[in-house]
Amino acid sequence: MQNPLLAIGRGVPAYDQILPEHIQPAIGELLSKAYDVLKTIEHLEAKPTWTNLISPMEDINEELGRAWGVVNHLTSVLDSPELRTAHAKMIPEVTAFSSYFSQNLTIFEKVKSLKNSSEWQTLSAAQQKSINNTIRDFQLGGAELTDDIKPIFAKNSEDQANTSKDFSDHVLDATDQFIHLVTNPDELAGLPDDVLAAAKELATEKELTGWAFSLKFPSYFPVQQLAKNRALRQTLYQAYVTRASELGVTFGQGKAEWDNTQLMLEILRLRQQEANLLGYPNYAALSIVPKMAEHVDQVSNFLNEFAKRAHPKALLDLQELEQFAQATFGIEQLEPWDISYVSEALKEQKYLFSENEVKQYFPIDQVLNGLFNVIETVLQVRIEPIELPKWHADVKSFQVRNERQEIVAYFYLDAYARTGKRGGAWMDDARGRQLLPNGTVQTPIAYLVCNFPAPLKSTDGMVKPATISHDDVITLFHEFGHGLHHMLTQVDTLGVSGINGVEWDAVELPSQFMENFCWDFEVITKLSKHVQTGETLPKELFEKMLAAKNFQNGLFTLRQMVLALFDWELHASFDPNTHNATDILALSKNINEQIHVLPQAEISRWPNTFSHIFCGGYAAGYYSYKWAEVLSADAFAAFEEQEASYGSVLNPEVGIRYRHEILEVGGSRSATESFSAFRGRAPTIDALLRHGGLISESEGSSL
Repeated sequence: MQNPLLAIGRGVPAYDQILPEHIQPAIGELLSKAYDVLKTIEHLEAKPTWTNLISPMEDINEELGRAWGVVNHLTSVLDSPELRTAHAKMIPEVTAFSSYFSQNLTIFEKVKSLKNSSEWQTLSAAQQKSINNTIRDFQLGGAELTDDIKPIFAKNSEDQANTSKDFSDHVLDATDQFIHLVTNPDELAGLPDDVLAAAKELATEKELTGWAFSLKFPSYFPVQQLAKNRALRQTLYQAYVTRASELGVTFGQGKAEWDNTQLMLEILRLRQQEANLLGYPNYAALSIVPKMAEHVDQVSNFLNEFAKRAHPKALLDLQELEQFAQATFGIEQLEPWDISYVSEALKEQKYLFSENEVKQYFPIDQVLNGLFNVIETVLQVRIEPIELPKWHADVKSFQVRNERQEIVAYFYLDAYARTGKRGGAWMDDARGRQLLPNGTVQTPIAYLVCNFPAPLKSTDGMVKPATISHDDVITLFHEFGHGLHHMLTQVDTLGVSGINGVEWDAVELPSQFMENFCWDFEVITKLSKHVQTGETLPKELFEKMLAAKNFQNGLFTLRQMVLALFDWELHASFDPNTHNATDILALSKNINEQIHVLPQAEISRWPNTFSHIFCGGYAAGYYSYKWAEVLSADAFAAFEEQEASYGSVLNPEVGIRYRHEILEVGGSRSATESFSAFRGRAPTIDALLRHGGLISESEGSSL
């Protein structure tokens, strides 16, 4: 039978047929083919053109990248020891090809020659942008390094790929391995029925008697938020914040070799070496070359000023929390495992509703129906279910049609948490839009992955619909924002279509933009349907949720600033060659002490699982969440400004303009140009500060 990884071509992978033993022969054959194409390009004697230079490079990188992307995807959603071993075996081979390509001075000179030729003026703006990006990427990939330095740079790239994979594997293993069993039901007071049912089901799966809790978020967080048993909260908290650290064995996560402490330092040293080899003083300076931010100090100032803005509000949040904890629970000293529990109790008392009450109104199928309705109304597209090959029974697939009923994209939704699946939520590119040589357009495909609680079987064998929290609803909208950016592009040049070529500190604009719809009552009525009564979420309850929207937002904002500043300082001012591994934890504590009002727990080793920056593509880029939030809030303000006259925030006239000027252009022009084309001006921070309750509706602001 043909290797399913080689059979992908331009089509949809047969995920259910791909086995670990397919990886080495398929990727090996595609690498051999890719090397042959590059050799042909190197010896090209004709005048370089888009057709004989850029297109062959795009095609071979697309073919190899798609197959390797499927392997990477499967390791994230369906990990197994066999798959992990096969994946790891090919990382050096794929990284070596990437280095060979990015360091190829001969091809680089041909690309520059094309830019300086008469054909340049015949190319589209998207093609020109793609070539400019390619020239920049060659420079950042080491093409201009001397021959004696290039092998060092290539080895650096391989080592970074391997250490990042090890980091990710350790986090997954430490998370998956932990199980805490409770046998006395009295210890479970406060936990709702669906959480208890999930814990009972997990215990049965593990062949245990009682209620089992894991460190997967749907299992872990309800305990922190709702369990009256302080000792239970403490047990899970300690296990959660010590994952993949030297304390992991002490708190029940298994093996000492899962400790990421030294790996973090090694990753930072490799990044520092990469930056220095390319002539940059640090990795932060290297990282901003393809971003909106113009220099290192600009990012540092942005984050520190935002932290200062949030500090007074956070101080009030903490004082209120401490007073409530003492008066209600007799807690004199708030411990980290008390914060979520006391916060939820305070919110219930203050706003007279609970998160669990709200959760019953959001069965995931109804949320999806409402989400699709919002997208179809605002952006004038149609989403329909379709059966595509999938990697797990829970996965759903869909197609997207435009106003002319043409299929413009497909996407997968993998919604539920499970063993072997990386935590968190993300969108990834399964296939990009591209104009093919035969004149047809390759439609984009997106992966949308979440980790929501799965549906549960009741004692009578019936399946209870999965319900998700309002925070989960926001997460779903967020990831769909990324997906829409990728799927609705109208750019035919692969290198800048969809999310490709978009500045990393602007890539969160469409995702955070979508979150705003979750705070509109008209939208909420479309998303909600009580799991038992079928009623939509009442206006009275929504008003309480709205009043509580910025509850403790000062504390939340400072936490985000700690994460962003830790990431930034690690890559801008922390010298990994003169510091040791324990200094990384010390830096996190120092930053927390400087800007946060809550102390960092002595046992907390949260940097050891900070996958965003150590293996997830956000190195020296975590600030982009807040940076892009300025853009997204201002973009959504365009809908708010027309709401009174139109009668709804779901305004297709504004939506079509947003689709044309932001989503459809992808990376074919700068994010600054796209935003200005949509809003008619540069972005301001006022909308974000108002949304976050950091200034009043009447105030203006500057940062």
